[in-house]
Amino acid sequence: MAQNVVVIGAQWGDEGKGKIVDWLAEQTGGVVRFQGGHNAGHTLVVGGKKTVLRLIPSGILHENLTCYIGSGVVISPEALLGEIDELSAAGVKNVEQRLKIAPTAPLILPYHIALDQAREASRGAGKIGTTGRGIGPAYEDKVARRSVRAGDLTDMDLVAAKVEANLALYNVQLEHLHHAKPVDFEEVMGKIRSFRDRILPMLHDVASTLYAKNRNGERLLFEGAQGTLLDIDYGTYPFVTSSNCLAGAASAGAGVPPQMLDYVLGIVKAYTTRVGSGPFPTELFDKVGEGLAKRGNEFGSVTGRPRRCGWFDAAALKRSIQINGISGMCITKLDVMDGIENIKICVGYTLPDGSTTDILPFGAHDVEGCTPIYETLPGWTESTFGAKSFEALPENAKNYLRRIEEVCGAPIAIVSTGPDRDETILIQHPFA
Repeated sequence: MAQNVVVIGAQWGDEGKGKIVDWLAEQTGGVVRFQGGHNAGHTLVVGGKKTVLRLIPSGILHENLTCYIGSGVVISPEALLGEIDELSAAGVKNVEQRLKIAPTAPLILPYHIALDQAREASRGAGKIGTTGRGIGPAYEDKVARRSVRAGDLTDMDLVAAKVEANLALYNVQLEHLHHAKPVDFEEVMGKIRSFRDRILPMLHDVASTLYAKNRNGERLLFEGAQGTLLDIDYGTYPFVTSSNCLAGAASAGAGVPPQMLDYVLGIVKAYTTRVGSGPFPTELFDKVGEGLAKRGNEFGSVTGRPRRCGWFDAAALKRSIQINGISGMCITKLDVMDGIENIKICVGYTLPDGSTTDILPFGAHDVEGCTPIYETLPGWTESTFGAKSFEALPENAKNYLRRIEEVCGAPIAIVSTGPDRDETILIQHPFA
């Protein structure tokens, strides 16, 4: 029996992780966010009511549940407090009291945002597609050992010294490299003082608490952000995010031993999407792609940016299954495929030298040279929206799901047939 489950995105993000985390959360003693920043948007729909979360774990709508933000997350205090206030105004109770933050988590400050936006503007046609929210520069500070961390807020002299040193470095870049406005020291310190008193009570030894809960037999849910193919090491580099999005990152990002990670649930859209720049072998530029985007409402929950849409890429998913050790898949947005006459699955690629591969190469340069090899399956005209059992699905929809399992080599545990909590087909429970 799996005591602890890691939920990760197995494609280029936007797979529907938030709904599944929310759906599983009520059976746990806590939900833990372990990487990323407020560039991740998790959309929940409960009873028809939509909630978008960016930093706060997707279990927060369960009013007796404690949620945790680990040290692998970079935190924008202003975004976090804004999100808390939004949830409180919507009637979610005791959000601030139920949210625990690792003191080792780095903070995103105004100079990170200024540098992120200035760099992206300077790239011109070579834009990465960053959200411009300071996530990348905040991770740079972490690796360079100059972060202002959440726990530093207990010592404002230390914070001031770090901010001063960082501005001495960043303002030179802003002014002379990017011809942008420098960031003022007093402005940064004023913002820090404005949120300090609300952040301090949420600081908590997250790692020790999670370890104790595990020892006591409580279930835990670890929530990833973005998707595997955006991983800083194993994604389509350099068109990637700034953190490790893999299941293994839950150990470091939450501060728990790897033995605590019992089951990896990979969230997989029934087709493929990507936001921003970077290679996308199965991308569609025709009416089918337009239909997927329209029916799937494919716009970023944080940025509002339109998502690029394409056929299901089993070769890319095989890479995700391999490097995450995916125990089971959750297929989301199956209903978006309703009404397509013939459905294609990419089972491999032809490479520039004429050879073939059945797994996604590493790095953007190599992926750009991939030409998809497709299988075609008959589609279905019946609606799958809101289906509650596998047996209720059209025969061709069942065949499509079975073929995904065969080609990718991992079982399907859950199928999502709509955005609401109860529009879910359970085949094998991750905690079973």
